[in-house]
Amino acid sequence: MQIHVVERGQTLSGIAEAYGTTAAEIARANELPDPENLVIGQALVVPIDGSFYWVRQGDTLYTIGQRYDISAAELARVNGISQYRPLQIGQKLYIPPRPRRAADFNAYAEPRRQVSQALEDDVRRAAPHLTYLAPFSFRIKRDGTLARPPLNNFPAIARDNQVVMMLVVTNLEGSQFSTELGGLVLNDMDLQNKLLDTIISTAQELGMGDIHFDMEALPPADREAYVRFLRRAKQRARAAGMMMSVALAPKTSAQQRGRWYTAHDYGAIGEVADFVVIMTYEWGYSGGPPMAVSPIGPVRRVLQYALTEMPAEKILMGQNLYGYDWTLPYEQGTTARALSPQAAIALAAEHQVNIQYDYRAQAPFFEYTDGEGRRHQVWFEDARSIQAKFDLVKQLGLRGVSYWKLGLPFPQNWLLIEGNFRVRKRA
Repeated sequence: MQIHVVERGQTLSGIAEAYGTTAAEIARANELPDPENLVIGQALVVPIDGSFYWVRQGDTLYTIGQRYDISAAELARVNGISQYRPLQIGQKLYIPPRPRRAADFNAYAEPRRQVSQALEDDVRRAAPHLTYLAPFSFRIKRDGTLARPPLNNFPAIARDNQVVMMLVVTNLEGSQFSTELGGLVLNDMDLQNKLLDTIISTAQELGMGDIHFDMEALPPADREAYVRFLRRAKQRARAAGMMMSVALAPKTSAQQRGRWYTAHDYGAIGEVADFVVIMTYEWGYSGGPPMAVSPIGPVRRVLQYALTEMPAEKILMGQNLYGYDWTLPYEQGTTARALSPQAAIALAAEHQVNIQYDYRAQAPFFEYTDGEGRRHQVWFEDARSIQAKFDLVKQLGLRGVSYWKLGLPFPQNWLLIEGNFRVRKRA
């Protein structure tokens, strides 16, 4: 796969010719609604086997080979050139595809009251690229039972694609995670026993292969109680032939305190769980100031800390499938609008503005003025930002990636999974 960033004056047919493919193939792969209306700065995935590189000032076969994990001798051989002759600026080199490593991929799907056709279609499209599917969520009720989300055809889609269904258990009440409910579950043994009975019987009834706890805003004093609860849940899940996984807030130290962090003991939970999802996103969030949703630096720091507490093969890096549109100037109490990567590009095209790229955050952004004269700033994800995260997953040797959430179209992401990894199927 090749990532190409559109420059001024370029056309899809010209880009296709440079890479030896067709405009129709690029348009199809990227699901371009108007192939004749490209945005300057827009990233495209060119669906070819391997990639091409144009030599820049100072490049050698050795330095290019280091970048792509290929020897100078092999690079010279596949391009039919001498290893010892200087390269010419602008010279086109073919980079053969590298071996793909196996990885796990999860995606949450959050139906609201019912499963919309658009969400079901997105789940069906994503399923070949997934190891797990996580309908969000089975909410704990105060009598120890669960309020179920609508599933519709999710189980059949998972079965047809060898995807493990995850039973996602949360302490959500209304639209908020409930500290009080979490404390009740962790300290009332009769309630806890009934809940665990309900969880296992529900998972067996629905054919789910993993029990996944996303319990947030827990009482700080219940840090150890949460680990004890998870240990009991793991024993029950294992006896029933299921896995047990846990979602964790993004911490950078064991001493990190706060409503979202204190009760999540990385070391102890990492020891108990079969795997964890670390929620490495929402630095830029709907209620905060404009910035990248998952900037690469903070994401890396969280994962590096996690690796001091648990093995890499237990960690799924969290990744957002969305961005936000903020109205400027940002005022506390205002809310940014969530949008898909496809919608973000369409918005830039509509307002005829260039897409920029923040190399420090490894994230695209742009600004525009709406019809009422208000300035906006949009941060989202594209092929470059996803590739940067995939490179990090490979560099750190992680188990894989978990997405929040399906229903927001991002075709480039699924293309790049196939270009970088072999998706494990555990069902």
